[in-house]
Amino acid sequence: MQKLVIAGGGQAGFALAAKARSLCPDSEITLICEEPDLPYQRPPLSKKYLRNEMAREQLYLRPEGYYTDQGITLIRGHSARKIDRDAKRLLLDNQAFAYDQLALTTGARPRRLPPAVGGDLPGVYYLRNVQDVDRMAPEFQAGRRVLVIGGGYIGLEAAAVAANSDLSVTLVEMAPRILQRVAAPETSDFFRTLHWTRGVDIREGIGLDRLERDKTITARFSDGTAQEVDFVIVGIGIEPNDALARDAGLPCDGGIVVDKYGRTSDRNIWAAGDCTRLPYRENMIRLESVQNAIDQAEAVAANMLGQETDYVPNPWFWSDQFDVKLQIAGLNTGYDRVVVRQAARGGQSNWYFQGERLLAVDAMNDPRGYMIGKRLIEAGRSPEQAQVSDPDADLKALL
Repeated sequence: MQKLVIAGGGQAGFALAAKARSLCPDSEITLICEEPDLPYQRPPLSKKYLRNEMAREQLYLRPEGYYTDQGITLIRGHSARKIDRDAKRLLLDNQAFAYDQLALTTGARPRRLPPAVGGDLPGVYYLRNVQDVDRMAPEFQAGRRVLVIGGGYIGLEAAAVAANSDLSVTLVEMAPRILQRVAAPETSDFFRTLHWTRGVDIREGIGLDRLERDKTITARFSDGTAQEVDFVIVGIGIEPNDALARDAGLPCDGGIVVDKYGRTSDRNIWAAGDCTRLPYRENMIRLESVQNAIDQAEAVAANMLGQETDYVPNPWFWSDQFDVKLQIAGLNTGYDRVVVRQAARGGQSNWYFQGERLLAVDAMNDPRGYMIGKRLIEAGRSPEQAQVSDPDADLKALL
């Protein structure tokens, strides 16, 4: 009987355990969760859960009885501390588990402001898990002032929820524009305008010097200005939880390095999800998305049980801000041209090309553009750019 141990109870860990059970009814599966909650979905945390539109139990991927019924041993509230590769044992803070195959689905953690800058002050929040949102939620009272640090998707989503809750919202981004790391200027322009029209004060090209706490928080910025706020949300990216692998001598490079099967340099240790650095086209990348966490984890589960199937990502992402749904297909790395297509009712899609090759699509309230772009990318086909930009052209004809 195969002993499969999974370290990490997020989306990837759950998907891996469920897939392994469906493929091998006789395997002994142990899923180790650092958090006390049942495995849950994270995307609603910065959206519906923060808006109090979703109960905690609705976050759970499955009820508690599922794990018993499936014969999955669920360990909650304990962290994996060390891998003994020679003995093939995973050591927790209070016990140890022998394994035949070990999967690391340890996820990622928020990048924090240094304590010297005020990153640990009361009233400064980071958003990654359900406990973070529970601590932050009482701050969302109409009329209060919030500073959001970071103009990526997490920061913009938090800013949108705060503005919809009638808070006074300021967002600062150190880069020259919001979403600079992940999107073209055309996408940045769309969301900057969206937030401005909803009352969010976006300030770009401004860094944070420090936070000071008295009765309220004073934020001092790199341009010499200062602002008094009631609380702060920090959204400046995430870092992979790869220390467990690194301490065990496994190669890590901004994430746990895996091959096309999801295997590390140790043939009995695998990894999936946000913690991994994986092959994609000619590069090694890290994908921070639910889609990759699920798909990669399911591929790893099959390969752990004897298959040798390449995992080929088909990246897609989404973000909800105010009444706009952003859907992203593909990766825009290396693009040299963006073709903008206007859609019905104020929607828009931005199509990324490298030469004549379609790389990615950002679709804002344009589900048709997203679905057709996604199908083209997955099929390795590239449309004529003139057709894409023509609002009268039938997108379906591109297929």
